[in-house]
Amino acid sequence: MAAGEEQSREYLRRHRLPELLHRLGALLLFHRPERPREFLIQVLEKVKAGRRAEGEYPFLMDEANVDAMFSLLDVLGQGYIRPAQYREALKTLGLSTEDLELEDDENITLDVFKE
Repeated sequence: MAAGEEQSREYLRRHRLPELLHRLGALLLFHRPERPREFLIQVLEKVKAGRRAEGEYPFLMDEANVDAMFSLLDVLGQGYIRPAQYREALKTLGLSTEDLELEDDENITLDVFKE
């Protein structure tokens, strides 16, 4: 792999740009705004404000959606899911799992899932 290509990959990874683009695409498909460019600008402004702790970070799903997703994963109603299920759910939502430090025998509760 060429040095320039490696630097590009590192840049994308460091700034988590694939996750951001995935999330923006999901928000567009979820909301289907009449003016998508203006919508994206507003979302990016909210992200910027959220990072400065001046506003609320824009979410694709509300709490009821997260509860429903957890219940779909917890098919036996045990009140927890396994780390592998948790990682896959985060990937499906376009979230990074790189920094997760979970043991394979750890139980992920609804509260942890929501966090």
